Amino acid sequence: MLDANVKAQLNSYMEMLREPIELVASLDDTPKSGELRALLVEIAGMSDKITLVERSDLSDRKPSFRIGRVGSDIGVTFAGIPLGHEFTSLVLALLQVGGHPIKLEEAVIEQIRNLPGDYAFETYFSLSCQNCPDVVQALNTMSVINPRIKHVAIDGALFQGEVEARQVMAVPSIYLNGEVFGQGRSSVEEILARLDTSSASRKAAEISAKDAFDVLIVGGGPAGAAAAVYAARKGIRTGVVAERFGGQVLDTMSIENFISVKETEGPRFAAALEEHVKAYEVDIMNLQRAVELKPGRMVEVRLENGGVLKSRSVILATGARWREVNVPGEREYRNAGVAYCPHCDGPLFKGKRVAVIGGGNSGVEAAIDLAGLVEHVTLIEFADVLRADEVLQRKLRSLRNVSIIMSAQTTEIHGDGKKVNGLSYKDRGNDVVHRIDLEGVFVQIGLVPNTEWLKETVALSRFGEIEVDARGQTSVPGVFAAGDATTVPYKQIVIAAGDGSKAALSAFDYLIRSSVEEEEAPLKAVASA
Repeated sequence: MLDANVKAQLNSYMEMLREPIELVASLDDTPKSGELRALLVEIAGMSDKITLVERSDLSDRKPSFRIGRVGSDIGVTFAGIPLGHEFTSLVLALLQVGGHPIKLEEAVIEQIRNLPGDYAFETYFSLSCQNCPDVVQALNTMSVINPRIKHVAIDGALFQGEVEARQVMAVPSIYLNGEVFGQGRSSVEEILARLDTSSASRKAAEISAKDAFDVLIVGGGPAGAAAAVYAARKGIRTGVVAERFGGQVLDTMSIENFISVKETEGPRFAAALEEHVKAYEVDIMNLQRAVELKPGRMVEVRLENGGVLKSRSVILATGARWREVNVPGEREYRNAGVAYCPHCDGPLFKGKRVAVIGGGNSGVEAAIDLAGLVEHVTLIEFADVLRADEVLQRKLRSLRNVSIIMSAQTTEIHGDGKKVNGLSYKDRGNDVVHRIDLEGVFVQIGLVPNTEWLKETVALSRFGEIEVDARGQTSVPGVFAAGDATTVPYKQIVIAAGDGSKAALSAFDYLIRSSVEEEEAPLKAVASA
């Protein structure tokens, strides 16, 4: 079941088990149950602390298995075979249930342990989803810390009946006590904040009590992380406030053009960014959304939870998000047929008809990937030519289950009130409107900067990008910007990182010059008296 290298690594991990664990499997005679049985037999043979038991009455979901700590009610459950992106989730679950220390701050562990009530979570994932492991691992970890929290991780591709019944059309999809709890990437801290409703006000008070920073960076993507490292290395008081540390990189499947890193995945790259920043004395305030910037000698940044931060200089690195088509039906059916991540949600549309809006590299790559899963892909491009690289276009045109429609303006996404069932577009050549019957729409038309909250304070381009000069300086003294939120061309990770470094150096230079001017001001006043 496992190749020799993976098996050797897993063997070494199983040596870390401190407590005996039991693998309780619920299987039937299907091939997938056979695969899971083979995997569990291999795992059980790696340590005398692991016991394998089969119980057909354990669950109606087959194949599934529970990892439980012997003599306790601590455990987690997988419905499916957690390989692919979820293999790490399996390894962590085995270790954590087996008593291996959990790597969370003690305050967070205590907060989880003290949650009142009972919580039964279910998470639907796909093995190709790079965002799903974060959610699965977060809820598994919480269930190990607090046994009143139960979690079942479900492979949606193996339990299509449930997926259809619950109309799950995006992963990860989280259910709590049978009701929809959330969709998309979530960390332990994010989930905990939703369960512990009093935590927001406590956090706001804690943030407002902080001393002023020398440099405050708003945003935790490549630009923000680079700025933090460069600022901290100057020995000045540095803070990072981020809605989601890692930013859009977390939603990137594969990175193959960051110089010196031949290939990596977005979440892994984001984790490396955070690890690098944490190597310095940087105050990271994650899961905090900035809503207002107040210029002044001491710049203030107000957060959504009411907290206020002060700093002598600020670097804006808020990044960008997927651009929407902005047509009727798009927001109504988001995560109900309208999707933005083909790698994450593609497996849920297996055997169905879908459309991809956008003919750039992202759109064409999405269409190519989806063609291997779905019945048919229709690619819709507004212009009269595709903008993707020629090698991608050749691959796309070679696929038999792909149609390409150009000079087409998407006008509406249709649905039955619950999920998508069609799309309309206008032929820009003759203004005739056509309708396509389908079950999914993947939007891939570029990015929009996260700058709406800055409209009244810094100069923005007509596209909403922060206008910066060669040094990263904005229209407001002491406020700098870097990355995808700015007018700098070519939205690339390596460019964002370079701009973040430059902005930090510029902010440091600004602080030096400001200090000198403040010291000289009294002397000039005396001289002129």
